[in-house]
Amino acid sequence: MSKHTTITTLVAVGLLLGGVSCKRSHNDTGLEFAPQMYDAVGYEPYRQIRPNTINPYGLNMRDPARGTVSRANYRTTFGTGDSATTDLMVYNIPKDSISIAERTLTNPIPETEKSLEEGKVLYGRYCVHCHGEGGKGDGLVGKEYKGVPSYSADAYKTMNDGHIYHVITHGKGRMWPHGSQMTPEERWKIVQYVHKLQQG
Repeated sequence: MSKHTTITTLVAVGLLLGGVSCKRSHNDTGLEFAPQMYDAVGYEPYRQIRPNTINPYGLNMRDPARGTVSRANYRTTFGTGDSATTDLMVYNIPKDSISIAERTLTNPIPETEKSLEEGKVLYGRYCVHCHGEGGKGDGLVGKEYKGVPSYSADAYKTMNDGHIYHVITHGKGRMWPHGSQMTPEERWKIVQYVHKLQQG
């Protein structure tokens, strides 16, 4: 068999295999050489390859047991007795609606020496690099970043609970959002400490 005939035969076989493997449907994956890799024996919640004989309607996914769905704010009540306050279960005020936050939100955590001390620690962890130790906007990063406000300046002394909490959650101007980095409880404790810094 000549070299030319061998190449022609290989090309013909390749084209034949390519033609056989192509189907009209985009959902057809063609020949599966290791079907267990594609269709796992164990039931996967987000795939429905074969009917499930255990669950209702033959579905893999089931409704979770009551009370087992995690929420962003696991703790909703702070304090005891008549002084107990309730926080929002899920904070869903949009980023561009800071005026709603200013009008509707108040800090649900009672202010104590312990909560202020915890707020100070959290402030040191998340805020001091820009806002500075005394809230004057003179942190090491703030000096380079420019435009970081001083909490004791007249324009910022009036920031209330809702305003500060909303800005920590969603960010504002050059400040990036921190809502994904700390729990609602931690944010409220920082709000308490920022109020202390506003006093000068």
